[in-house]
Amino acid sequence: MPLDPTSLGAALNENLTLHTTLCRREAGSFQLAIQSGEDVVVACTQEKCLFTELAEQTVGASSPIRFVNIREMGGWSKDAKLASPKIAALLAVAQLPEPEPVSTVTYKSAGRVLIIGDLTAAEHAADLLGNELDITIFTLGAKKSAPFSLPFLAPLQERRYPVLGGKIESLTGWLGAFEFSWQRNNPIDLDVCTRCNACVTACPEDAIGLDYQVDMTLCTSHRSCVKACQVAGAIDFSREAESSVATFDLILDLRAVGAMTSETGFVQHALPQGYFRWNGVDIAPLVALRGLVGEFDKPKFFNYKQKLCAHSRNEKVGCNACIDVCSAKAISSEKGRQQIKVNPNLCVGCGSCTTVCPSGALTFAYPRASEQGVKLKTMLSTYARSGGKNAAILLHSQEAGSKLLNALGRSAQINKATQGVPARVLPVSLWHTSSVGLDVWLTAITYGASQVWVLMTDEEAPQYRAALVAQMAVAQSILTGLGYTGDHFRLIEAKDAHDLLTLDAALQAPAAQVVSRNAGFAIQADKRATLELALDHLIEFAPASFAKPAVIAMPAQGSPLGAIVINKDACTLCLSCVNACPASALQDNADSPQLKLVEKNCVQCGLCAKTCPENAITLVPQLNLAPSRKEPVVINEMKPYSCIRCNKPFGTLKAIEAMVGKLSGHSMFQGAAAERLKMCSDCRVIDMYSTSNESKITDL
Repeated sequence: MPLDPTSLGAALNENLTLHTTLCRREAGSFQLAIQSGEDVVVACTQEKCLFTELAEQTVGASSPIRFVNIREMGGWSKDAKLASPKIAALLAVAQLPEPEPVSTVTYKSAGRVLIIGDLTAAEHAADLLGNELDITIFTLGAKKSAPFSLPFLAPLQERRYPVLGGKIESLTGWLGAFEFSWQRNNPIDLDVCTRCNACVTACPEDAIGLDYQVDMTLCTSHRSCVKACQVAGAIDFSREAESSVATFDLILDLRAVGAMTSETGFVQHALPQGYFRWNGVDIAPLVALRGLVGEFDKPKFFNYKQKLCAHSRNEKVGCNACIDVCSAKAISSEKGRQQIKVNPNLCVGCGSCTTVCPSGALTFAYPRASEQGVKLKTMLSTYARSGGKNAAILLHSQEAGSKLLNALGRSAQINKATQGVPARVLPVSLWHTSSVGLDVWLTAITYGASQVWVLMTDEEAPQYRAALVAQMAVAQSILTGLGYTGDHFRLIEAKDAHDLLTLDAALQAPAAQVVSRNAGFAIQADKRATLELALDHLIEFAPASFAKPAVIAMPAQGSPLGAIVINKDACTLCLSCVNACPASALQDNADSPQLKLVEKNCVQCGLCAKTCPENAITLVPQLNLAPSRKEPVVINEMKPYSCIRCNKPFGTLKAIEAMVGKLSGHSMFQGAAAERLKMCSDCRVIDMYSTSNESKITDL
């Protein structure tokens, strides 16, 4: 790589020395550095294991060590000579402190494993797992449970593991807390069965397999098997089916995914911790399973503020975005409490829920949004200070995404089949690509980025893609509406190394227009606050030559920005919408019958429209560029209705007239009762009391 330590040092405000064989002949320099006690950044990930081992063997080593890849991500590309600004940016980010610790979720596993599937395959898997685990096998019958066959194996005559059988009723839980429920409906008692195979030989219908399950669709009640099993007495067709429940720490499932339902197995994209599928070939699941004995912690990836949640109010459901996008089925609607519930044990930390949440009720906790903001600002400012222009931020996952980009860099260096990661493309590794969205993307643009791209591989769930596409459409609508030219946001899809040419071509896209002045604000913990800061900056420094429209239309799906339109002919100003609004976007007036809207606060959840008894509200996704969007604006008002007895205002003319009209034909509201509808609550009570006393005097 054509590295220039002088220019890199100037960008990082440090004196740098170029090492060309640090992992071999110059390893002593590394050892001296880690004995200093200061933070050490190693700009190589290929020899991470070597450096780590060397650090363990170095006496007096006390420095924290971080690793960053400047080779495949920067130096190995067609633009290698222009990559110094990017390399400086990558090195600057590597020196940032680690994210602050967050609360954790703890799993405890004693190694109790349930293997579900064909008996022969299950016993083979159990043997491969070894003796350290407490293994139980559940067999459904060979014809029902075997997605693959092992013809070279025969069932074990020696019963080494407890075997259960029957019909699965439910499977729920996570690592250390799986609950398995099944119905014992097999005439053969597997605890008593000696596997002598006499029943298999005796059955004329071939209804009994070597898993010792009776296929009742083939059995014609000859009961030859019962006679053959008289000594052991393991077969009883008159035995009542009974349900049983057991708990396990780990699950190894050999069934085909199509053979399961959400009740009998896990069919979601993101599987629970401790649940593995096995295809009979790949031993990786078995290796991973063997390592899950003990106590384990993971970060609690989310924070939830119920008061900001737009999910439901007054038994009306508004926003379901987080529930719909969750690929782990970790989010559900908590009935009776008007909120969602996130199961931290099932959450895999994809962060998609926080990306689609319009109000900021759900936020990503590890790393926090503010920490992501520091990372982006450091990267972009260092890049610009080093002479870089038109930076494109490339968000990618730290596992599959990093592997793809590494493969792209190696391809460019070794066989010149690709151009590699361009000098203006700044890779940013994320725990998951869908963990950041509209607020962070727009903030990156205000920091000086030309574009924000998201690299998606085959590890993402389909709903993640749909969510990001919708968010990008909103973000692009904002920039296009403000006059910024070019495509600023793009979803790049490359499943694996076979798509390197597609990825390579996508990264060569031309730059889009940048802001005329970079922003200095920090990303806030409050998502809406960050979004407003970004919008204000983009509006203020939009291209001067462009005639800004009064309003920018937003896509109908996924927009967290917008207004509402009131059908004034239908609205009675009952103010049910004000009570339903979770964002204080709708407000009333204590002194006059008015309905006000603070458009900046509206999250387009739709609770107001669903609550309105007159169906008088329509959502309008838009970005209003007028300063009035931040102020309460009257969107409907009416004349007050005064009490016919005391003349005190107590409602609106339209509401009272509508109520009187609807109840005019009711037998309970005739005569004096009908007139009471036109009175305030105090006068209504007084009138009822006075009328009651007059009736008593008349009776006397």
